[in-house]
Amino acid sequence: MEEELKCPVCGSLFREPIILPCSHNVCLPCARTIAVQTPESEQHLAAGGGGGDHADKLSLHSETDSGYGSYTPSLKSPNGVRVLPLVPAPPGAAAAPRGAGPASSSLTCPQCHRSASLDQRGLRGFQRNRLLEAIVQRYQQGRAAAAAAAKCQLCDRSPPEPAAVLCEQCEVLYCAACQLRCHPARGPFAKHRLAPPPAHPGAPGGGGDGGGGKGAGGGRKLPTCAEHDLENYSMYCVSCRSPVCYQCLEEGKHNKHDVKALGAMWKQHKAQLSQALNGVSDKAKEAKEFLVQLKNLLQQIQENGLDYEACLVAQCDALVDALTRQKAKLLTKVTKEREHKLKVVWDQINHCTLKLRQSTGLMEYCLEVIKENDPSGFLQISDALIKRVQVSQEQWVKGALEPKVSAEFDLTLDSEPLLQSIHQLDFIQMKFPVSVPPVPLLQLEKCCTRNNSVTLAWRMPPLSHNPVEGYILELDDGDGGQFREVYVGKETLCTIDGLHFNSTYNARVKAFNSSGVGPYSKTVILQTSDVAWFTFDPSSAHRDIVLSNDNQTATCNSYDDRVVLGTAAFSKGVHYWELHVDRYDNHPDPAFGIARINVVKDMMLGKDDKAWAMYVDNNRSWFMHCNSHTNRTEGGVSKGATVGVLLDLNKHNLTFYINGQQQGPPAFENIEGVFMPALSLNRNVQVTLHTGLEVPQSVKQPKLPNN
Repeated sequence: MEEELKCPVCGSLFREPIILPCSHNVCLPCARTIAVQTPESEQHLAAGGGGGDHADKLSLHSETDSGYGSYTPSLKSPNGVRVLPLVPAPPGAAAAPRGAGPASSSLTCPQCHRSASLDQRGLRGFQRNRLLEAIVQRYQQGRAAAAAAAKCQLCDRSPPEPAAVLCEQCEVLYCAACQLRCHPARGPFAKHRLAPPPAHPGAPGGGGDGGGGKGAGGGRKLPTCAEHDLENYSMYCVSCRSPVCYQCLEEGKHNKHDVKALGAMWKQHKAQLSQALNGVSDKAKEAKEFLVQLKNLLQQIQENGLDYEACLVAQCDALVDALTRQKAKLLTKVTKEREHKLKVVWDQINHCTLKLRQSTGLMEYCLEVIKENDPSGFLQISDALIKRVQVSQEQWVKGALEPKVSAEFDLTLDSEPLLQSIHQLDFIQMKFPVSVPPVPLLQLEKCCTRNNSVTLAWRMPPLSHNPVEGYILELDDGDGGQFREVYVGKETLCTIDGLHFNSTYNARVKAFNSSGVGPYSKTVILQTSDVAWFTFDPSSAHRDIVLSNDNQTATCNSYDDRVVLGTAAFSKGVHYWELHVDRYDNHPDPAFGIARINVVKDMMLGKDDKAWAMYVDNNRSWFMHCNSHTNRTEGGVSKGATVGVLLDLNKHNLTFYINGQQQGPPAFENIEGVFMPALSLNRNVQVTLHTGLEVPQSVKQPKLPNN
């Protein structure tokens, strides 16, 4: 409560608080301090208008006068609120003429910075907050009683001396001697704020009356009117929001105001304040419970963090161990390969050395035989020796002098996938073990229908820790049939187009993650529009078509017939729309009807197999499909005529009207599929589309076709 009892300017308890028009309070001395003098008012003071009364009439620059740019740098109160300093008087103010009158004055609230104009009474025109003054007095009495029980926290005496001050920055209680010795008002302590010692929790008067003040009926002097000192307040002016006396009413100051009895308004406002306090109390209780929840959450986060760290370390250590074991296996393979290569080479060296020694010995023996001059002896051994030399030569065949193994190792370690996996190593789930997601909550305030489209929105419940990888939205067939999936993805908002008009759809959604699919949400029921509202579609129209009037009026730039479609698609139900002929020149043949989305758009409607139409001139009409003309009927169109199109997909037929009368028999039978409203016209015709119409209940007799 202490913060509510401190002035926003000086940061101390209120002294003679006054109520500003913005309902904030400020000390009367502080109101004089933050007043900013204008030159005119200063001249008036210097000319003899000084004194206590004029100190209350100091003028302030409002934002509409010169703005904050004319002020010197602002100061900060101990409570952190910016206050505007006193502007020094300009030179020559003392020599101002005595006849200079006071300037208009205003006071800026230090909290909300709203300016309040001062009248001739100056600061005395603001009401004194006597209730706040009484509460501050009781609080000071209770704090003074509690201060006697507060002890110095740095005393080495036993018992410690009573505390004299409390440093709000150090949060330490000091007696007078310890404050001078341990907390001098210089150096880094110069900016510390020393306050009287606070009341301890059980101190009398710490938060209540404490017996120090008198109750409303305990002898306290009743407040008197600020303008009539001898009159007590007895009435309350609702318009001025201030108490008044009978004399104020007799003087006519509140003639047209809503004035009520002071006691009745007192009880009414007390009841309102009590009711508001109950709401604040409930919120405060929720806030306390929420704080407990947050503190528990802190502990859980700390514990879970340690668990996650331990789990992460264990997983990484397991990976390192697996890599170390695999490394040992790979090194063993390399060692075996090296030993095999070495053995092969050594065997080849030994074999080649032996053969070389034998060949060398044979060569030396043959040379010695050749040196002998005994022909008969030579011929005795020459045949056998020649064969031996030939056999020795054949031992050095091609490949015998090539190494059987290479020095290169035919082993390649493919570590790239493992490196990529290590680089991509990340958390894929937030909790161990992961369970399926909870039930999604449908946001009914965001779910809506428009024409034959429905939009659904959902969200996960708060404080849901299970991860969600996506959602599955299901919709039935609009006729109570089975549900089917219409959307799978991560978005929480989905619009489904192309549904049936005048149908009721049921929708539900569920979430899924790596552990599986969660339960379904509640089922929401959506009703599509009874009748269709649509316009001409500029995106699919022929480029010669010109649309206006919010795509409801169509004409053409070409003398050839061009096709334009509507934005609605129909596959079920009964639908009716009209086209008003705004302009009809030179007897053209506009065609009205329905078509598939891929209809040919550079010729008259109905000439291909994708359209069913009635084309009409100023005298008669024909039905046309696949360029086949049937059912010529008398009666044409002119400027101002209205052509109606009735598409009955329950009976699977199409009927046309001109000026409210059926034109010929039902035009086409047994039509099924998805159809869009269609029109073909040239530059001699302009047509305006009218949709959202009720289906005609009474049908006039059709005109008989001419055979």
